[in-house]
Amino acid sequence: MLEDAIDWLLRLQDKPNDAALRRAFAQWLAQSPAHADAWQKASRGWDALGTAPPAYDHLWRGAHAAKNLPARIEPASGRNVRCWRGRMATGIAAAVCAAVLAVFVLPIMSLHMRADYMTATGETRTIQLEDGSTVTLAAGSALATRFSSSERLVDLLAGEAFFDVDPDAARPFIVSTGDVKVRVVGTAFNLRLSSRTATVELERGAIEVQLDQNGRRADELLKPGNMMVVDLSTGATVRREIAPEDIGAWRDGKLFVQDATIGEVIELLQRYQSAWIAVPDPTLADQPVTGLYDLSDPDRALRALLQPYGGHVRQLSPYLKFATRF
Repeated sequence: MLEDAIDWLLRLQDKPNDAALRRAFAQWLAQSPAHADAWQKASRGWDALGTAPPAYDHLWRGAHAAKNLPARIEPASGRNVRCWRGRMATGIAAAVCAAVLAVFVLPIMSLHMRADYMTATGETRTIQLEDGSTVTLAAGSALATRFSSSERLVDLLAGEAFFDVDPDAARPFIVSTGDVKVRVVGTAFNLRLSSRTATVELERGAIEVQLDQNGRRADELLKPGNMMVVDLSTGATVRREIAPEDIGAWRDGKLFVQDATIGEVIELLQRYQSAWIAVPDPTLADQPVTGLYDLSDPDRALRALLQPYGGHVRQLSPYLKFATRF
């Protein structure tokens, strides 16, 4: 909701004389007390600056003012507009500071406590496990291991990893992420975890994907060139074929996605960006995409992702970007 409020703030600032936009904003503001609350949280970012009132001061002060929108608001002079925009960016960054803390800082602290191996933003790393197997971690990923004499257990806590498993029939190698488990003896495969899905891509060998959902278990056997996407909330699965060169393509600096959404791809690109990328418009986030993106230039990849749908990237600070349609 806070992202929606900031989205409205940016649109109003870009088009201060757009009467239709002001009317649409007034309708959004009146729809729910939560909208008014989010707008006031965004406005407090400006208030914290202690500067002169902005052009839309009557809107910043609360939902009640939306009923009395003026027919036209005169924009400030060129120099004042530039100053206002700079202060606005600072104000918004302050307003969303708590959200950034909740979304990024606290989860990262939790991962540090649970993970045996982690990678930072933009970093990839290859690790040799104690059994001789190797794991290549993508950027922004985390892994925990629990090996015993009878089994080799690995938890993918975040991100993506490519596994090249040494054969050991007496000790199966099991990778878990949520309710999804991949059971192997000796094979090479890629596993990607996002907030909505887990994706398994098999390069060689054979693996069994085990799904535990609401006390029910289902097993799926994958062969080389198979991929499976598991919906983490419902347990629903989709199987597809994938070209060998596209499996774990991120190891070569490429990101291959098939029938994903813009929101899902942005979540993947986030691991290669130091700034938080927000998508306030859910209709933009839900647009379907299939493509190959260059991870060596994440900014260019983000622009290429949005361009077919008329989307743009707006950077408010080194720590905050917005993907929008305007």
